[in-house]
Amino acid sequence: MSAKSGKGASPQERSAAARARLLASASELFYAEGVQSVGIDRVIEHAGVAKATLYSAFGSKDELVRAYLQARHDATRERMRRELGERFPSARERLVGVFEVQGLSFTDPGFRGCAFVSAKAEARPGGAVEEAADGYRAWLHTLFFDLAQEAGARDAKALAQQLVLLYDGAGISAWMDHDPSAEHAARTVAAALVDAQIPA
Repeated sequence: MSAKSGKGASPQERSAAARARLLASASELFYAEGVQSVGIDRVIEHAGVAKATLYSAFGSKDELVRAYLQARHDATRERMRRELGERFPSARERLVGVFEVQGLSFTDPGFRGCAFVSAKAEARPGGAVEEAADGYRAWLHTLFFDLAQEAGARDAKALAQQLVLLYDGAGISAWMDHDPSAEHAARTVAAALVDAQIPA
C-alpha cells in the first residue's frame, strides 16, 4: 500500500483512494455480470471498504452505477480522441478509423459488448442508467455527424446514422459471435458508405 493510501495519508487522500477502489470494483463487476445482478455488498467486499464509505462517496447504488457508466464514457471518448488524432490525418479517414479504434477492445479477454447496451437493457426508465446511456449515445451520434460534416458528406446526418448502426452491429457481433474480425467487416462497409457519400 502506498503512503498516499496508507497511514501517512490525509483523510482526503484516504477518502479519494477508497472512492477509486469502489469505482474500480464496481466497473469490473458491473461490466462482467450486469448492474442489476451485482449487489452493493459484493462491490463493498471486492473493494475492501466499509459500507459507510460507499454511501459517503456516492450516496446510493444508482449514483455508483452512474459514476461507472460515466467513467466508461470518458475512457471511450478519450481513447477515440487520442487514437483518431494520432493515426488518421483527415476527417474522411477518421470516419472509417472509428471502427478500427472500436475494434481494439474486441480482442480483450473480458470483452462483453457495450456497457451501455447491457446496463440499459436492465434499467428502469428515467433513472441514472438511462441518463448516462443517453449521454453516451448523443456523443456517439455527434462524433460521426461532426466528422461527416468536416469530411464534406453530401448528407452528413444520413451518413452518421448509417455509421452508428454499423458501429452498434460490430460491437454486438464481436461480443455474441466471439469474433474480433467484426471490426474488419465493419470497416469495409464503412469505407463503402463513406465513398458513396464523399467523392474522392
